Amino acid sequence: MGGFFGVVSKQDALSDVFFGTDYHSHLGTRRGGLAAYDKEIGLQRVIHNIENSPFRTKFDHILEDMQGTSAIGCISDSDPQPLLIRSHLGTYALCYVGAINNADKLVELCLDYGYDHFDAMTGGSVNTTELLAALINRKSNFVEGIKFAQDSIEGSASILILRENGRIIAARDKLGRTPVHIGRSEHGYSVAFESFAYKKLGYSDEKELGPGEIVEITADGITQLAEAGTEMRVCAFLWSYYGYSTSDYEGVNVEVMRYRNGEIMAEADMKTGLYDDIDYVGGVPDSGTPHAIGYANKSKIPFARPFIKYTPTWPRSFMSARQNERRKVAKMKQIPVHELITDKNLLFVDDSIVRGTQLKETVDFLYENGAKAVHMRSACPPIMYGCKYLNFSRNKNDMELLGRRIIMELEGEAGFDHIDEYTDSSTERGQKFRKAICESMGFASLEFQSLEGIIKAIGIDRCKLCTYCWSGKE
Repeated sequence: MGGFFGVVSKQDALSDVFFGTDYHSHLGTRRGGLAAYDKEIGLQRVIHNIENSPFRTKFDHILEDMQGTSAIGCISDSDPQPLLIRSHLGTYALCYVGAINNADKLVELCLDYGYDHFDAMTGGSVNTTELLAALINRKSNFVEGIKFAQDSIEGSASILILRENGRIIAARDKLGRTPVHIGRSEHGYSVAFESFAYKKLGYSDEKELGPGEIVEITADGITQLAEAGTEMRVCAFLWSYYGYSTSDYEGVNVEVMRYRNGEIMAEADMKTGLYDDIDYVGGVPDSGTPHAIGYANKSKIPFARPFIKYTPTWPRSFMSARQNERRKVAKMKQIPVHELITDKNLLFVDDSIVRGTQLKETVDFLYENGAKAVHMRSACPPIMYGCKYLNFSRNKNDMELLGRRIIMELEGEAGFDHIDEYTDSSTERGQKFRKAICESMGFASLEFQSLEGIIKAIGIDRCKLCTYCWSGKE
């Protein structure tokens, strides 16, 4: 995934951008970068690898090394950014949030149209941020260039550009798949993926960009360069999983949505009696906790934390590219509370079930520590399609998804013609699907939130939400 943060101010902007970017660390673990503009120095840029150290550690000297009244920062789970670009549009810093799935095709397109060369990374791939700049530079101005780039991309791109005059151009993806918020203070303006980041720094909400909207920001105001479109497909997974709990997207708070989502799941279980004899409800991992609180509040089953994650020194378990290392770190972080596990029937709500690898190890850990039964609920429908619009998953193909693997085991490739049935618990295929997962993962029972249920919990018209990873449809 990834996130960005920018400030245009009448005073030095680096401190706000340092802390504001750090508040996006939950969105990525690979690269962090900052770019700044100072009237005397011009544009400056620094990028660090943050796979083994958090953003704030790698950038703790930045206030001594850089200065400027305008700055942008980003957290990236893909290529290094922001990049400094020099073209006929001037010199500028560029970063984006999204995914470019047709990069090879677009590289060839740019080369055919006279683009001289790209810097190649290991394996010959091109930094997609540089590719995005090449597309923008095809046109005579930033607005037309951004629109051309977004129309050319198969995927999505919300963009921040820091110009050599200190102004920031912010552009939301043409279908608004990711958010772009603008805040205001007495000294200037900020722009962010996560609005809570600038609120903690003394900014108040000014506006949320609409799909495809482009604005230019100075310390004195905001100029709209392109109007918002009428069609939107904001990612529904924002609320279910990767959005931060204090965030609001399209006016809907993440934490409140997750409580509502858990309540809806509990209501469904209450109708079927699936939660009888449960001693405690818990959340796994951290982002599953608010869903579990909603479930517990509605079902009246006590909420508890049968195990605690030790996080002061252990990095995030999905950080390493090596699966064995991720497993070991995940295991080392889990500390049991035996009084809440031994001889207890436990129900956990997970934010989602993607590959299922770490979840299986968590369930094994609970049984090893004396759990009588472990029931599982997923706060979203089965993930059947790898996202082609955002880089929020490291899956290289759909067969890495647990749901796809189970269908292949049950019916082979022919089963992929019946994904809707496997998703639906009321069908014979749906029941076999859940039973097979229970047997492979060690669950006493399993259920998924329905597509209708999660849309109800979000409270936004279905036509404005992207649910591709669950339904195969935008």
